[in-house]
Amino acid sequence: MPKIRVLIVDDSASVRQTMASILAEDPAIEVVGTAADPFSAAKRIQEQVPDVITLDVEMPRMDGITFLKKLMQQCPVPVVMCSSLTENGSETLLQAMEAGAVDVILKPKVGVADHLAEHHLQIRDVVKAAARAKVRGRPGKPMPRTEPPAQKLTADAVLPPPSGKPMSRTTEMVVCMGASTGGTEALREVLEALPANSPGIVIVQHMPEHFTRAFAQRLNGLCEVDVKEAADGDPVLRGHVLIAPGGKHTMLERQGARYYVSVRDGPLVSRHRPSVDVLFRSAARAAGSNAVGIIMTGMGDDGARGLLEMRQAGARTFAQDEASSIVFGMPKEAIAREAADKIIPLGHIARELLTATAR
Repeated sequence: MPKIRVLIVDDSASVRQTMASILAEDPAIEVVGTAADPFSAAKRIQEQVPDVITLDVEMPRMDGITFLKKLMQQCPVPVVMCSSLTENGSETLLQAMEAGAVDVILKPKVGVADHLAEHHLQIRDVVKAAARAKVRGRPGKPMPRTEPPAQKLTADAVLPPPSGKPMSRTTEMVVCMGASTGGTEALREVLEALPANSPGIVIVQHMPEHFTRAFAQRLNGLCEVDVKEAADGDPVLRGHVLIAPGGKHTMLERQGARYYVSVRDGPLVSRHRPSVDVLFRSAARAAGSNAVGIIMTGMGDDGARGLLEMRQAGARTFAQDEASSIVFGMPKEAIAREAADKIIPLGHIARELLTATAR
């Protein structure tokens, strides 16, 4: 199959060089060009439309967000934003996701080249996921065959040994959701459709540090339910949604009949931290049939094993369908393992969630 063609747009020559070297080492990816600003990028695109563009936010002559909006109007291409991220910059990147960007690659203020090199596997995974993304009617590119991926740790590296059987069915239900590429807007659509008295929800969305706090604050301003970034020990309450913080694993635990979250450090699981598998497998142990598991758009297999364990423990489980997924990777893996009770479109998830948790 043809390689994934990538155009790198960044005003830093060292970042362009480092990104090009990282991506070129993957046999499934071809760097077709680099550009120092949006105007140079536009000329490159006229010559050859790439499959994916990595785009810096702060650039001379035109900022990345403005260029992204023009690009989505004139020539929709999957775009990955590549930018330094601070607390103040989080809102800017959320605007980029709203404008059509499919994911984010972060770079620090200093030591950029070393940081990017250290995260080379994650960067390649993000670009591959973006190539498969559906962007405004543009079908995703099939994944080229590559060498087998490096061994990935499972949630066993983080979860403590099982302490006993989950509770028998109770009156309170808890919902666990997991998403990756395309998930920020998909989760917004689901949460906006929920009433204020919805069951307690815990969410893992693959995102970096700081970004999750801004994401939770944005959702809190849009939804009837209360949304916040999870902190260690937070209770899971009706009408409240907890977003797993970037760079930390989040697990569901119980004390008596009450649920709460444990937020802790740990190794990458399925190359992610937070990991959907960590949340789902902890929910299978802590809540059993009192839980509902929902796996949504994203690339890879994070969450598939955990959703199966939830189903085996008696939980109701759902997977987002292919037609409404930006990237049909995580749901597809879960479906292949027969982890989902039901496959549903994005627009039906809120309704199915409420039906499954009704008493």
